[in-house]
Amino acid sequence: MPGTPMGTLQIAPNVFWVGVKHYNRRLFDGLIPLPHGTSYNAYLVKGSNKTALVDTVNPGFEHDLLAKVKEHTDPEKLDYVIMNHAEPDHAHGLMLMMATAKNAMLVTSAKGKEAAMMYFNIPAERIMVVDEKSKLELGGKTLTFVDAPWLHWPETIFTYLVEDSILFPCDFFGQHLAIGEFYVDEYGDDTTLDMAKLYFAEIMMPFRKPGAAAVEKVKKINPKIIAPSHGLIYRNPKLILDAYTAWTGEKMKKKVLIPYVSMWGSSEKMVLALREALVRKGIEVQIFDIPNTDIGHIAKELVDSPVIVVGAPTVLGGVHPVAAYAAMLVKALRAPTKYAAVVSSYGWTGGAVKAVADIISGTKIEVIGAVDVKGPPKEEDFKKILELADKIEEKLKAV
Repeated sequence: MPGTPMGTLQIAPNVFWVGVKHYNRRLFDGLIPLPHGTSYNAYLVKGSNKTALVDTVNPGFEHDLLAKVKEHTDPEKLDYVIMNHAEPDHAHGLMLMMATAKNAMLVTSAKGKEAAMMYFNIPAERIMVVDEKSKLELGGKTLTFVDAPWLHWPETIFTYLVEDSILFPCDFFGQHLAIGEFYVDEYGDDTTLDMAKLYFAEIMMPFRKPGAAAVEKVKKINPKIIAPSHGLIYRNPKLILDAYTAWTGEKMKKKVLIPYVSMWGSSEKMVLALREALVRKGIEVQIFDIPNTDIGHIAKELVDSPVIVVGAPTVLGGVHPVAAYAAMLVKALRAPTKYAAVVSSYGWTGGAVKAVADIISGTKIEVIGAVDVKGPPKEEDFKKILELADKIEEKLKAV
């Protein structure tokens, strides 16, 4: 895996970005597409007496991190390596750093201690457990901590640098971006928020309740800078705090999401007719041809779409497999979707409608209707599409 050219960034007096940008990574967790790569942000905080490294880097980039730390201090003299989150993209590099700084302590939560011992073979005597009452005094630089379990693993904490009012929240508030810029305001607020929403959908959406609690904690701290461990740094924290308040609070739009697949055009004709009917009612519609769509974009629209309509033909007595994948995504990501419908066609016998209903069973999503057509849709079938649009409009009035 290639690293980045040498170079660090000072984000405050004696506070440095020492991470790496992985420009050519294109998939995360074997699931999430990365059209713009990603970054593994680590931060060095130098006090007058002690020095701390906040988070590390992904496997393959450990020596890049070590070289960047050397630009500002002797790595052997590091006092603390802080592990906000134990996932290897942020924590794997701690093994090299701890081996280099033989007197350094690993700082993490109680559950983080268990993870560090299990994943990285860090001995218990080299681990310092912290909580919200803990402080690390570095000399003119004070670090405190925020408990943030299940964002998105159970051991997660945030680190806060008091004097410079900088929050290091690891994965929370991140975006998958590896670009030349370092700050959100350099890249553009709207573009960054779009990437942050995509990231939220894929990583944080299943954890909205603990996410909402963490947002309130961060608001009370009122940081001047939010420096996550993926993507760009916020010098205007209100931008991402307002967005996360809406996303974790399930603030819905008057919007319908329609992911669909069509083999011979019948399902597509009905989906397009439904879109036309909804748009005429002043309803926003986001429509995706699943086989030709980055699945992440469907996930992103789930964040604030109260209605999803799955369009797909029956295949071998069930729903088309790629439509099944989209329906499974709704369930797996615990989307805040309130209502669902199915638009389907079949040649021999039906089955797609039941298959979709079975996939989303066990959720709180209410199935409000289906249009299931044998062969190409006819005039009476398009009338049913209009009736489905009326039902959707009625449900959206309560959103």
